[in-house]
Order: sequence, then structure tokens, then C-alpha cells
Amino acid sequence: MNDGALIVQSDKTLLLEVAHPRAEEARRAIAPFAELERAPEHVHTYRVTPLGLWNARAAGHDAEQVVDALITHSRYPVPHALLVDVAETMDRYGRLTIEKEGFADDPTGTRLVLRTTDRPVLEEVLRSKRIRPLTGERVDELAVVVHPSERGRLKQELVKLGWPAEDLAGYVDGEAHPIDLVQQGWQLRPYQQQAVDGFWHGGSGVVVLPCGAGKTLVGAGAMAAAKATTLILVTNTVAARQWKDELLRRTTLTEDEIGEYSGARKEVRPVTIATYQVLTTRRKGAYTHLDLLDARDWGLIVYDEVHLLPAPVFRMTADLQARRRLGLTATLVREDGREADVFSLIGPKRFDAPWKDIEAQGWIAPADCVEVRVSLPDGQRMAYATAEPDDRYRLAACSDAKLAVIEKLAERHTGEPTLIIGQYLDQLHELAERLGADVITGETTVPERQRLYAAFRAGQVRRLVVSKVANFSVDLPEASVAIQVSGTFGSRQEEAQRLGRVLRPKGDGRTAHFYTVVARDTVDAEFAAHRQRFLAEQGYAYRIVDADDL
Repeated sequence: MNDGALIVQSDKTLLLEVAHPRAEEARRAIAPFAELERAPEHVHTYRVTPLGLWNARAAGHDAEQVVDALITHSRYPVPHALLVDVAETMDRYGRLTIEKEGFADDPTGTRLVLRTTDRPVLEEVLRSKRIRPLTGERVDELAVVVHPSERGRLKQELVKLGWPAEDLAGYVDGEAHPIDLVQQGWQLRPYQQQAVDGFWHGGSGVVVLPCGAGKTLVGAGAMAAAKATTLILVTNTVAARQWKDELLRRTTLTEDEIGEYSGARKEVRPVTIATYQVLTTRRKGAYTHLDLLDARDWGLIVYDEVHLLPAPVFRMTADLQARRRLGLTATLVREDGREADVFSLIGPKRFDAPWKDIEAQGWIAPADCVEVRVSLPDGQRMAYATAEPDDRYRLAACSDAKLAVIEKLAERHTGEPTLIIGQYLDQLHELAERLGADVITGETTVPERQRLYAAFRAGQVRRLVVSKVANFSVDLPEASVAIQVSGTFGSRQEEAQRLGRVLRPKGDGRTAHFYTVVARDTVDAEFAAHRQRFLAEQGYAYRIVDADDL
């Protein structure tokens, strides 16, 4: 019997013993292909899924490496059927390829074809009612013509059938535009360069990096590699302006070359930064800003926070398969379960750096994560017990019992840059009043948000109370304490983003603190456990503290 940290089971679950001396090594070995499902104190449960295996395959891992990781770290013999299944599932990726080919009678023309190395696979998929309308005439026994406009939809449907196609059809270069990095006094970190190289070699796909690890610089590096007009899609106007500032600081681009396409401005320039919101705006049932996607001959499209991509943008992206696409995110977890659409339409995972590895290299701050549990007062317990199920989370999350705890935590970190983050506006306004702090919500104007963020960065404001508008793409490098009072139910990606607010490395090397204040014996505690799953996968452990012991 091998003394491994893993138990590999025939239902494709992997049990990781957290206290095992080789647990961290095992976690790193399975991270490229296994997804964390549950993470209580002693044993973490991972699952091996086809999508996870195909992502690993696209990122350059082969079945031999996956099998070796399982055998090396498993305490008991690995079920033979599981190893066979892993190898066969990974072998499905790439048996179908989408390629560009010339015509036999016209060598100058090209067409898009779906080609296979295994004829029965092609025959099987062509019998699908959902595939047939997306293809044209047969080229030969091993290939069929694909309508260029259906390239994205074909990939989506093939993933659903369990035969993901490798897209080798290449990309249009787009309109050339000179872009270079200005690396004076700084340079891309090694992992950022590896991410750019991994993306460029693959042509399209997703780069997964922790919050605070410099995803914007990976985007800038990809733009410098493409040297072409670029459309950057971001979550909100504040993020758009931060991207613009960073590109002006780090590249040869000038103010005149970067346009903002948002609710406030409609500028189309060689590099255009647009918000998801404006792209998905509808008037009389029609998307009024869709023409932005064709406004220029874009050579690169960058999707910031790709895990938040709205459904209509997926549909638009299906028509953009001839253009290079780069997705940037801290987590591939989507609360709507549409990870397969990211895989087929943006592209597979091209680079993924475990958070703890980047922390060990000193690029992000170490973090102390604490769950503070409070008890509801008797009156509120009765109100909670008799409330409708839909109202219970808000009742628990907004309990008055949390206010004194948050004040105590804020006092403990007096003088340190602190964010108090929540979901419910009345709760946030009350906290801001009690703490004498400014508050930023969706109602705060963009200039006022920028003013407060700038004051926080400069150290003039030490506490900010923020709603979920600060979850994404907000650059507050010196924030070292985050206190979460309520959130979007059990959202794992939100938990990751909020911890990310405090992970930028600190000038003095100090540890970041992340507190989540939870009402015990309520759905608030259940949601908190779910939210923490992604961070547990990254190696973060939460300490649980009773509010009375603070």
C-alpha cells in the first residue's frame, strides 16, 4: 500500500487527506484536471469530469501524466476501469478537428472543414439533428464542409455530444496596429510571460490567475504579441478606465488610440474598451450595439472576468470564432454551470497558476481567512424560524448582531486600509454611519467612485464600505483587510474576488486579513460553507472563531 494523500474511487471522486504531509504536492498534481466539490476540515472531495480532462488535454497534459498523478498519490490501488476511462475520455479531444483547406480545383480558395482521424466518430456526430444543419457537403470519407458562420455553434454542440473538436482553422490577423510593452523599471513576471506564450501558442483560450496577480498585464502582453486592433470587454466603466490607465502606463499606446464604449461614451478606436452591459443593452428586443463587434477588423478580443460573461455575449461570441479570443479570470467557476460554453466559444484553459504557488513566489500577499460566527438574538431567531424560505437569507445576513462584531474588527485594524463588503444597501449605509466611513454602491456616480478609490489608494481614506460593485476589476493595491458582512448567496466566484481585493503584495510584506461574518444555525452559514469551496481548492483554510472570543 502506498502512503499517498489521495483515495481514488471508482465513481471518479478523489478524497484528499488535508493533514497528510504530501497533501500539498497531491493537490498541485491533480489541480490541472480535477474540480473541488467539498472542503470541510479534514478531507477534501474532488471530482474528475470530462470537461476537466479536456481542459487539461488542451493545456498540454496527456493521459499518461494524469494517470501517473493518480497512481503516485493514491493510498490504495486505483480502479483500473477509472484509469481506462480517463485515457479514453482524454483521447476524445482532438479526434475531430476544425481546419482550413484549399479546394482541389482552386488552390487559392479556402474552406472550413470538420475533419477526423476516426471515421465512425464523424459518422456518429453527423447523425445528430443538432449537428447536421451546421455542416455542408462531404469532402471525403474523413471530412465535411462547415459553414464559417457556424464554427462556434458547431464546437458547442460537439462538446455536448462528448466529442470536443480541436480548432486548428487559425485566425484572421485583423487590422495591424503597432503595440509594444514599455518595460522600463518593470518587466512581465515569469508566470505572466508563460501565460502570454501559452495563449499565443494556442491561439485562443482562457488564462486563470489569482486576483492581484496582474491579469491586465497578461492582456497587454497578448496585445503586444498580436500587434493588431483590439476590443476589450470589461464588467463596468470603472474597470474600463483602469484598463485604459494601465495600458497608457505599460504600453506604447497613446490617449488618442484608446476608446471607451460605455453608457457614458461611444468611442471606437484601434483599442476599444467596452462594457458587457452596453453590449447586452436591448431596445425593442434588439441588441443595439452589436455593430461594435464589426466596427473594425479586430485582431484580438479580450474578455475580462470571463466567468461573468453574460449569456447574450456567448451568442455573439459564437460568430467571432475567426478572431483570437483571450479570456481572463481568477476562477473558471460559473454559478450558472456554463463552463462548457467558455471552453467551446472562448477556448480551453491555456494557463492556470495555483494561488498558493504565486504567493510562495512573493507576487501576492499571504492571507489569514477567518469565519466569525455570531448568534442571532432570541427575537430574531423566532423571526427567522417563522419567515418564508426566500426571506431567511436576508434576515440572517442583515442581523443586527453583526454590527458590533464588524465595529470590533474594524477597531482591531485601525489605521490599516480596510474594505467592508456587503450585499444589502440599507445594511451598508448603517455600517458606514456607525464606522464614519464613505460608502460606494451601484448608485454612486462613476466620478465619485473614482475619487473615493483614488483617496483610498493615496491613504487619505482608510475605510470604505462597498457593495458588490467593488467585487470585480477594482485596483486597490494597498487594501489589507476585508470584512464581508453579506454576499450573493453561495457564490464561490464572489468569495474568490473579494479575497482578491486584499491579495496585492504589501510594501512591508504584511499578511492580508479576510473576515467573513456569519450567523450560525442559519442559511447564512450554509451559503458561507459553499462560498469557501473555491478558496479551499486553492489551499486557503478558514479559521472559525466565535464572535464572543474576538
